[in-house]
Amino acid sequence: MLTGAFVTIASINFDLVVDFYTKFLGSAPQPHLPHVYAEFSVAGLKLGIFCPKPSNYDEFKHPSQSGISLCLEVVSLEDSIDKLAQIGYPPTGQITTASHGREIYAYDPDGNRLILHQSANT
Repeated sequence: MLTGAFVTIASINFDLVVDFYTKFLGSAPQPHLPHVYAEFSVAGLKLGIFCPKPSNYDEFKHPSQSGISLCLEVVSLEDSIDKLAQIGYPPTGQITTASHGREIYAYDPDGNRLILHQSANT
């Protein structure tokens, strides 16, 4: 029986990735074990960042392209794009519009895809 679920990102660039999410999400991770594990709570989602053991580093140096994306619902797409630009990771594409709202892709320091989505209802 499940008691919960959350998304985790493994990174050998642990400090850089934790710094990125701290700045972008605007909150410090809790709990946070330096160089080991950091956890963010985002609108009911737990996002864990962990540093793999050195014996597993090769697996994460050149990760294969994944179909998994972290989709973050935002109030203002423009404000989120500005925030990403301020911390050095501006989206490279254009805003797209669909019946469900507007979105743009961005990437964290390890190349994990973020989908920033602003609902058509906001």
